[in-house]
Formats: sequence, C-alpha cells, structure tokens
Amino acid sequence: MTDNQLSKAREIGSRIVDNVKRVIVGKDDVVTLGVAALFSRGHVLIEGVPGVGKTMYARSVAKSIGVSFKRIQCTADLLPSDITGVYIFDQRDREFTFRPGPVLSNIVLVDEVNRSSPKTQSALLECMEEHQTTIDGVTHPMPVPFLVLATRNPTEHGGTFPLPETELDRFLLRLKLEYPSNEEEVSILERQVPAHPIDDLDQIVDTEDVLLAQSAVANVYVDRLVKEYIVAIVSATRNHQTIYLGASPRASLGLLTLSQAVTLLDGRDYVVPDDVKAVAPAVLGHRLVMAGDGRTGLSEDEAIAQIIETVPVPGGAPVDGVPLPSLGRRDG
Repeated sequence: MTDNQLSKAREIGSRIVDNVKRVIVGKDDVVTLGVAALFSRGHVLIEGVPGVGKTMYARSVAKSIGVSFKRIQCTADLLPSDITGVYIFDQRDREFTFRPGPVLSNIVLVDEVNRSSPKTQSALLECMEEHQTTIDGVTHPMPVPFLVLATRNPTEHGGTFPLPETELDRFLLRLKLEYPSNEEEVSILERQVPAHPIDDLDQIVDTEDVLLAQSAVANVYVDRLVKEYIVAIVSATRNHQTIYLGASPRASLGLLTLSQAVTLLDGRDYVVPDDVKAVAPAVLGHRLVMAGDGRTGLSEDEAIAQIIETVPVPGGAPVDGVPLPSLGRRDG
C-alpha cells in the first residue's frame, strides 16, 4: 500500500467521522469504531437505552456516504419475508416477480432485533455472513457496500427473544451508547433547535471512496507475532474459568480486520499490539457466554480486561509509541 493510498483512505475515514459527529455528540470512540467496522466489511450490534441516538447514528453514516438506507422495526409477528423479500404473482404478466425486502440495501438498521422470533432472526444469517439471500431457490446478492446495524436494549426484557450465539458471532463488534453528560446533553438541545442536524447532513464521500478504504484496510501490514498475539487472546477466552463458551476463529478474524481499520484511521500502515488491545472488548464481549448465565463471577468486559492483562505481548510493548522492529513496518 502506497503512502498516497494510506493518506487518501485515512482522509475518507476522517471526513465520515467528522460528518457523523455533527449529529452524534460526545461519542467519538463509538463513531470511530463504527466507521472502522464499515471499512472492515463487518456488522455492528448497538446496545443502549431508548433515545440515545442509535437510529440517528445509522442514518448519519448512510447520509455521509450517499447510499441506500432502510430500517426494519422488529416485532414478534415479523416474518422472514418481511426482511428478505417475497415473490408476488403478477396477474397481468402471468408470472411471479420479486419484490425485494429492506435488507437489500447498503445500510440496514435492524431496530430491537431481539423482539423478532428466532425464525425471523435466522433470515439475517445468510445476509450477514455471505452477503446474499436465497429466496425460493434464487440467490440475490447484497449491494456493495453492505452494513447491518442492529440495536437491542439490554435493560428491557419483556417480549424479547435471546439472540443465538450463531447470530451474535456474525456481528464484528458491539458498541454501547451510554447516556450523555450534562454538558453534552445541553449541546444536543442547542443543536436540535430549530431543526435536527440530520436534516442538513451532506454526503461527503461516495461508494467508490468507501470501497477504496476497504481495500486499503486489507493491505495494512500485520506481523506474524501480532497475529499470534490475537490468537492467544481469543484462545484464552476458551480456557477462562468464568467463561462457559469462548470466542470462535471468526473472532480472531474480527480482531485482525478491525485492528487494521483503526490503524488505518490512525494514519499508520502497520498494526501494533496496542491496536489489538483497544478493539478487543468491542469484538469479543458479545461473543462470550459467561458461566452461570453471567450471574456469578466476572462480567464479559471484566473477563476480557483480565485476559488482556495476563496474555503476554509478543516481543515486548512499544516504547514511547514506537513499535519494536519485529512488529513494525515490513522489511523493505
């Protein structure tokens, strides 16, 4: 990857982040990780109480890159065909025509995903993993780029269904939107009077720019020692005494690609162990099943923090922000 490509990709990411921050106040880390997920071709699970900006966040990303955006409101009676689409018989032409569902969009917000039944949730599995959906034996590819943003409210349990591990594992990362501080909430009030900032949000990059950034992420250098460090962290989740079910190899891939993306947004072309540490809680937290259903022992975040503290960093840690030669740029 040339320095010009790196600079261009970083500029694209910075422009999207700055644009989304015009709407989302005080959540800089969340916004950055969301853009990194887009560049990593991964999906995002967003947790937070109602009214903290989950829908606005998804709309802001879509408007920033000028792509199609659809919202799916999950309910107990939602059907799989309501998500993927259905073939309808046209009496004029005497043949079936396909009416695409909302999932066939570039950015899809699946609101309160755990309110839909397991059968309906399963309709998302092929879409998220293989970027396609098969209806009546016909395969329909997802548009490019494709990003699923699903929300769930961790404090509300009435009328909800648990998300199966296979579905959770398909989310690259989990973001948590917390209540804003008093100062941030005042800023929100000022920004939304007399109009909501989402109404004036402009498209600042196009699809080609996003695809360029996604290609650049794949070319960020990762030393073998860093890859071994990623695997060691994920492997430790499978042997931790308070974790009943650890992370899968898909989590290792997620740690790798998201580390590459945040590295790119940071303006470097090589990953260091600190990049892995920074994204590990977001990538691993939702994939773990804690012993005793999480009612005893450590929480997911506490277990991950403990693992990061105990797994040795290969070759030693960076000194004053400068990585050791074995973990830095590729030779030559």
